[in-house]
Amino acid sequence: DEAYLDVTENLWGEALATNIAKRIKERIRGELGLTASAGVAPNKFLAKIASGWEKPDGLTVIAPERVEQFLQQLPVESLWGVGPVTAKKLRAVGIARLVDVRSADRELLSRTVGSLGEWLVRLSHGDDPRPVVSNRPYKSISCEETYARDLSDFQEMASELERMSGQLAASLSRKRLRARTVTIKVRYADFTTVTRSHTAESASNSEKYITDCARTLLARTDAASRPVRLLGVGAHGLEREGDGHPESERLF
Repeated sequence: DEAYLDVTENLWGEALATNIAKRIKERIRGELGLTASAGVAPNKFLAKIASGWEKPDGLTVIAPERVEQFLQQLPVESLWGVGPVTAKKLRAVGIARLVDVRSADRELLSRTVGSLGEWLVRLSHGDDPRPVVSNRPYKSISCEETYARDLSDFQEMASELERMSGQLAASLSRKRLRARTVTIKVRYADFTTVTRSHTAESASNSEKYITDCARTLLARTDAASRPVRLLGVGAHGLEREGDGHPESERLF
C-alpha cells in the first residue's frame, strides 16, 4: 500500500518533511513491526520515484536544488504513465533516458505516444502540479507523542495532553469539524497500551472541552503510578460545522 501526504501543515508542528517521514517510519515499525519506505520531494511524481529508491526500508529525499541531478540518472521507464509497452516504443525511436524526452521531436513524440507526449515532456522537467487531494471523509483526527524518556510526573503528563489538545482543536477548526468523542491513549513503560474515551451528546471543537476531557480521562488510568512512554489524544464521531451529520455519512 502507498499514500501521498502534503505535510505543509501537520499536527506535530514539524517544519521539515524529512523529520515527519522519519517519525512515520518509526511509528510503523514500533506499532506494527513493519518496514516502510518513504520519499520526500517537491511534488507527487518525484516523491513516488523517491519512495521506491531504497526499498524496503529507505528514506530518499530530493531537495529542490537536487531535482535536476536526480532526473539526469533516470531511465525513461521512470516517467509516470510509461509502462513496458510504451517504454519499448520510446526506446525504438531513440528515447532511452528520462531527459531524452525534453529534446525529442514533438511530432515524433506525438506519433509514438499520442496525447501522452506533452505530459511526459512536463514530467521530464520535474514539473508535476497535481495537488494531494483526499476524497475520503475524516473518521478521526489524533495527535500523539513517544518520549525519549519515560514520564513519571502526572502533572507533566497532564501538561503534555493539554498541549496536544490545543493542536487537535486547532486542526479540527481548520477543517471545520467538530467531535463528539474524545479519546486518550496511554502506553506505559512496559509497552502496555490503554485507551479511555468520553462521548458527549453534542459535538465540539473547543480546546477547553478537549483539554478537560483529556485530563479527566488521564485520571482514569494508572498514569499516576506507572511510568508512561507514549501519550495521545484523538477526536472521533466527527461532524461538519453546522451540519449535524457524521462526517462518514456525507458521501451518501
